Amino acid sequence: TWIATKRHDADAYTVHQVIGWNLRRGRPVVATSHGAPADAFWFSARPQLLAERRGPEVEALIDRVEAAVADYPYPQRYSAWPGPNSNTFTAFVARRVPELGVDLPPTAIGKDWLPGRLVDRTPSGTGWQVSLYGLLGLSVGAAEGIEINLLGLNAGIDFDDLALRLPGLGRVGLPGAQ
Repeated sequence: TWIATKRHDADAYTVHQVIGWNLRRGRPVVATSHGAPADAFWFSARPQLLAERRGPEVEALIDRVEAAVADYPYPQRYSAWPGPNSNTFTAFVARRVPELGVDLPPTAIGKDWLPGRLVDRTPSGTGWQVSLYGLLGLSVGAAEGIEINLLGLNAGIDFDDLALRLPGLGRVGLPGAQ
C-alpha cells in the first residue's frame, strides 16, 4: 500500500510508501517520491483506491500525513510477516489522520501491527482494536465491522458494506458493495 497526496498548487503527487528492499541498500524503508502514484498490478492484483479526499480542508490533512510519515517508528525495520511492513506504515499514518477514513482490507497483512502498544484505534478511526504484534487480535469498528486476526490472517463481518472479510479473498459481499 502507498499514500499519495497532491497539494492544490503542486504539479505532481507526493507518494509515500515503505519499500523493504531499501534496507539491503542501507537506506530507510520509508520512501517519498514525486510523480504519479504507481498503478501497476501487484502479483496480478489490480490496484484499489481505499480513500480519496478533495477540497480546501485537504491541505491541513496533507500536513498531518507528512508529520505522520516523519514519525513512523520503523524506518530501519521491515518484515513481510507479520510486520512491520508497508501495510503497517499505511495503517500507522491512517491512525494518525483518522479523517482519511482508510478501511484497510483483511488481505493487508501487517495492518494490525500496533507500534509499541496492544490497543489502538482502527486505521479507519471508527473503532478500536487489540493486537499482539499482528499475530492475535480483534478489531471492532463502524467501517471494519468485527474482525478477528489469527497469525496475521483476518476474518470477520463488515456490517457497513454487508460483506464477509476473508483472508486471501478480501471483502465478499453483495454486488456493488465495496
